Amino acid sequence: MKRLLDCQASDFAVMDKEDLLSAIAGSEGRVIACETIGALQPMLGDITNAEFAAAMGADILLLNIFDVQAPVIRGLPKTAPQDTIRKLKALTGRPVGINLEPVEQSLGSDDPEENMWAMTGGRKATVENARLAADMGVDMIVLTGNPGTGVSNPAIVQTLRAYKKAVGDRVILAAGKMHASGILSEGAEKILTQADILEFKEAGADVILLPAPGTVPGITLEYARDLIGYAHSLGLLTITAIGTSQEGADTATIRQIALMCKMAGTDIHHLGDTGYGGMALPENIQAYSIAVRGIRHTYRRMAGSINR
Repeated sequence: MKRLLDCQASDFAVMDKEDLLSAIAGSEGRVIACETIGALQPMLGDITNAEFAAAMGADILLLNIFDVQAPVIRGLPKTAPQDTIRKLKALTGRPVGINLEPVEQSLGSDDPEENMWAMTGGRKATVENARLAADMGVDMIVLTGNPGTGVSNPAIVQTLRAYKKAVGDRVILAAGKMHASGILSEGAEKILTQADILEFKEAGADVILLPAPGTVPGITLEYARDLIGYAHSLGLLTITAIGTSQEGADTATIRQIALMCKMAGTDIHHLGDTGYGGMALPENIQAYSIAVRGIRHTYRRMAGSINR
């Protein structure tokens, strides 16, 4: 199996779950995943934020606030709702994942006028939504929580067990939190522990998500390195996530976070969706990519045609 670094659109088109996991592992910490919000006005107007992120070097596209029951990706050509994910994959030549949220009780306003993270039915981590996502062509489901949505680690474990049975043979299952998600008892260094990782593994996770060093109070390089090493010992891959709007920081800060994540040993580097709103600053995607894999691999990903 090729390293993901070397894959083109035609390679991704025929990969199954295990192929994609192997390609990520073979890239030795040089895979970039970018989160975008399709429901917001795209930064380039009539071009989706996901396409913009792909053009700046993203290998994997993650869709946040994506409602599988009422899919919206602004900037996408007119497409039947059930074909939204496949159309995006055809336009970008990239694997696509989505976030689903195992919400126990929302801790923020349910009014979308007051709270952009307000929960909708198609974003909840139900088995029905997981099956819909898999049928739409989603490659990865990330079980995590947006700010104030009240996602706890026990809720993630419970959901993983159900998802493993329902879609575990079709879709990569990633699990963890980028921040406390409103659960103060699971803040700082309690966001993720070795005990949580073991529970996630036993429940069916393929990939463990944790905050990138320097993005959440108490999350140090040493903290991340220890947890990533433990996850690897269990045969799991990892994602270090910037979910604190620092994807909109200056490029010097981005490079510092990138190198700490590389030193910690992560497999996938994640940049969040709120540079301004909807995606990371494009220059930060490129700067992060160059920091962890150099100009050659960065420009190769940016330049490669979707027809290859």
